[in-house]
Amino acid sequence: METFYNSIIPNTFGIEARCRRLFLFASEDELTDILKSLNPSEPLLVIGAGSNLLPTGDYDGSILKSTIKGMEVQTDGDDVFVRCGSGWEWDAVVSLCVDNGFHGSENLSLIPGDVGASAVQNIGAYGVEAKDIICRVEAIEVATGRKYVFSNADCQYAYRYSRFKADWRGRFVITYVTYRLSRTFLPKLDYGNIRSALAAKGFIHPTAKELRETIIAIRRAKLPDPKVLGNGGSFFMNPIVSRSLFESLAARYPAIPHYDVDADRVKIPAAWLIEQCGWKGRSLGRAGVYERQPLVLVNLGGATGQEVLELCRQIQRDVKERFGIEIHPEVNMI
Repeated sequence: METFYNSIIPNTFGIEARCRRLFLFASEDELTDILKSLNPSEPLLVIGAGSNLLPTGDYDGSILKSTIKGMEVQTDGDDVFVRCGSGWEWDAVVSLCVDNGFHGSENLSLIPGDVGASAVQNIGAYGVEAKDIICRVEAIEVATGRKYVFSNADCQYAYRYSRFKADWRGRFVITYVTYRLSRTFLPKLDYGNIRSALAAKGFIHPTAKELRETIIAIRRAKLPDPKVLGNGGSFFMNPIVSRSLFESLAARYPAIPHYDVDADRVKIPAAWLIEQCGWKGRSLGRAGVYERQPLVLVNLGGATGQEVLELCRQIQRDVKERFGIEIHPEVNMI
């Protein structure tokens, strides 16, 4: 266990904001000891790597961050169950799984953040979501120190949603996540430009490693390195609208991209909406919209959280005014 006072809040936006105390815990026992020492009336926040976090000012409370590592593997026929500590870097887990022939996470390559965040956020990319492979989530209750083990169904996963973001927010701290993978490689290639990117590399029948390599190349081509240009990855969620609203928009914009969710709902890429409003590559003060990917808001140098927040709100207003659609941040703001 490590404790830092008046510490910088970890975040990939490169924004300088501080918290009263930052606790790092490397085991469930360390976590329960920390929880016993806290003042129940003091604000408490649990974070991962800070890759999906926008500090809008200093945080007058304590922050908990897992550094729990460790990986256990169990097999049952074709199924492979991989139990990971919540402090593992997510992409490191994907890399290890691909290298060992444990399949199902390839499309989630290079998503920033930790294992714990994958279960909170239900991370997703290129037609795959964490909920597709999460089997169990282990967590400690903040108020009691009691350990819980939740099934996938318990978490009520949906698009970028889990109960950890809703009624369980602030109630639990995730310590381990178990993923159900497979020894059989069944690639999912029909989302976005995966097939064309594979073909460009000459991968007609890709292996898992070739698919991972291609996903990484796609992401690197359109997403900035936060070490170079501060950002939190995709800032907005793709809105899901009624089919009637989509059809009215399609009559005005025949080329509007979309993905059918079900008979009554359609998902529209937020990046397209933002670009149509003229925001791609534009800035507002020291915060801007990345020139290659309108979903990404960036710190152009010295931006405050409030400046990024104002940019976010202006984009939301413009999209609402033009399309009648509300887009919501994927990034957590504190």
